[in-house]
Amino acid sequence: MSFTPPRKPAEYAESELLNAILDGTFPINSSLPSERDLADQLGVTRPTLREALQRLARDGWLDIQQGKSTRVRDYWQEGSLATLSALAASPHHQSPDFVAYLLEIRLLLAPTYTRQALEAASSQIAAFLKGADLRSGEPAAFAAFDWELHHKLTGYARNPIFQLLLNGFEELYAQMGRTYFSFEECRSESQKFYRRLLECAESCDLDRAENLLRQTMRGSLDLWLRLGGQA
Repeated sequence: MSFTPPRKPAEYAESELLNAILDGTFPINSSLPSERDLADQLGVTRPTLREALQRLARDGWLDIQQGKSTRVRDYWQEGSLATLSALAASPHHQSPDFVAYLLEIRLLLAPTYTRQALEAASSQIAAFLKGADLRSGEPAAFAAFDWELHHKLTGYARNPIFQLLLNGFEELYAQMGRTYFSFEECRSESQKFYRRLLECAESCDLDRAENLLRQTMRGSLDLWLRLGGQA
């Protein structure tokens, strides 16, 4: 038997405050209540609250200045990669355009990291693609395979930042992927992409691979938008 350990008070306070920021209870550029009032509202001690506030400030959500009220930052303008990861992990607080924004970023990055990956490890990428077993047609299987493919591509790329960026979106990628691949058209287009990428890997054709990724990532974004952003 396994048990889920309870959250630490500071983690609870941090989560509640973050939700309150994202749902507009504490709007951007507003001031938080006093420490005493906020601690009472959350049911935690003031030292625990301070720990949570410091974490949120570190990740770009709050601006804490001695002698002044704590301000909610404009996290779209003043945030960081930690802010982006937190948004990705909070799908119920995302704007309708959030996933489209991420797909636009993937469109910019994927051609480069794929070229670098094939340059470094084309045979390994080819072997992975040959081993694909998507006969079940299950959306979850497609989502898992697509994640692993991009994880391998970023892992073999020269620039390690690519994989760090991708890792921050694993949960969202899985959730979005299962819905995206629930459409037969999306599964069919992706299978064509995997076959063409295999050809590029086997021939180590870097230019073709780069162009393929650019076209395919653009197609994925267009499909997402055409399907109403529900994928």
